[in-house]
Amino acid sequence: MRFDILTLFPGMFAGPFGESILKRAQQAGLLEIALHDIRTYATDRHKSTDDYPFGGGAGMVMKPEVLYQALADVLGFGPAAQASETLELLPEERPPVLLMSPAGEPFTQRMAEELAQQPRIILICGHYEGIDERIRECCVDREVSIGDYVLTGGELAAMVIVDAVARLQPGVLAAASTEEESHSDYLLEYPQYTRPATWRGQPIPAILTSGHHANVARWRHEQRLLRTLQRRPDLLQKAVLSPRDREYLRRHGWGTSPAPDDSAAS
Repeated sequence: MRFDILTLFPGMFAGPFGESILKRAQQAGLLEIALHDIRTYATDRHKSTDDYPFGGGAGMVMKPEVLYQALADVLGFGPAAQASETLELLPEERPPVLLMSPAGEPFTQRMAEELAQQPRIILICGHYEGIDERIRECCVDREVSIGDYVLTGGELAAMVIVDAVARLQPGVLAAASTEEESHSDYLLEYPQYTRPATWRGQPIPAILTSGHHANVARWRHEQRLLRTLQRRPDLLQKAVLSPRDREYLRRHGWGTSPAPDDSAAS
């Protein structure tokens, strides 16, 4: 899978993309991440990428022509775009173009799974007061937000999306690693324990050393239900729940207000 990232600050990506799982995935040829410096497409001597907004107001807006040339070049549409004096839409048959924006649709695990089916994705990192609306209208397929807050730029959001999508690619992680993760089926992950079995007087749940795999699996599933009820009860409205699941949740206060606290764990 290939990610093309258009950014004013390519140096910000060196750490996250040069460490750990993403680094190994790139070395193994499972991922390709290309950074494109938007500023190199500016044509004035100051390499300006932004200007004052029409109508007044604080802040600056990213210029349409610079962004358009960057996109056109990344998509192999550069010469035609440069030769034209009018706006030419980028090819319809193209990888999805995502704009990182606090006004976008919320990024979720479902979206990550959807994007993971694409062989290539282009991400635009906005800055300042955003991008010229004409670029959004002609060239952006999807605006995406990683949360209800505002960052100084889209770079951190792009890193989050690349990480969440890349780890779903075959071979990046062991297949079993993503099966029961938080949000994989709208349930949060069960609690995890490792050695020692007793740490500072606190033992692990005895069932985990029982050797009874079916009972362990049932306990873990119930813990997922309980943790979701305690921390994200809204997700239960989306989860596929069996009659047994529903009965277990009702015994622990589902459908009552307020939801139980962590002391109810069993």
